[in-house]
Amino acid sequence: MPASSMSNAPRVVVGVDGSPSSRAALRWAVGYAVLIGGTVDAVMARQLPETDLIGGFGQTPAEVDDEGVIADEVRQALDAVITEEVKPDDRSRITARIFEGHAAAALLQAADGAELVAVGHRGLGGFAAAALGSTGYYVVYHANCPVLIVRGEPSRVTS
Repeated sequence: MPASSMSNAPRVVVGVDGSPSSRAALRWAVGYAVLIGGTVDAVMARQLPETDLIGGFGQTPAEVDDEGVIADEVRQALDAVITEEVKPDDRSRITARIFEGHAAAALLQAADGAELVAVGHRGLGGFAAAALGSTGYYVVYHANCPVLIVRGEPSRVTS
């Protein structure tokens, strides 16, 4: 699909953190985007690690020199998931987006004007699997568009 016709296409936002359920959500979002002639924003959030200040008073972000390295690692991680989970023919529909801060806030920001937000379910098995993770819970209650919670184990896409 030409880029000019994609600019007005419906947009699906999907949270990607590398977990099996987020990989399943990415695959679902791309399949849905294909059906509706839309695009996908694959969103990964990053938070800088904190270090103690001298004397133990408060927290401060890690050294600024590490920021570029962390950003590159996050971008590489997101690109790797997209490469592993999405068919080559469908990758042109995806925009990889990295946000600073908490995942829930990033998804809500990315979802502004979106058709739908898809997030993975992060259950731990047994009874805990019935509980929704904190990011999914927050997005469900605060998004201004429909939210889909995806369960499932990933399967590799065959080229």
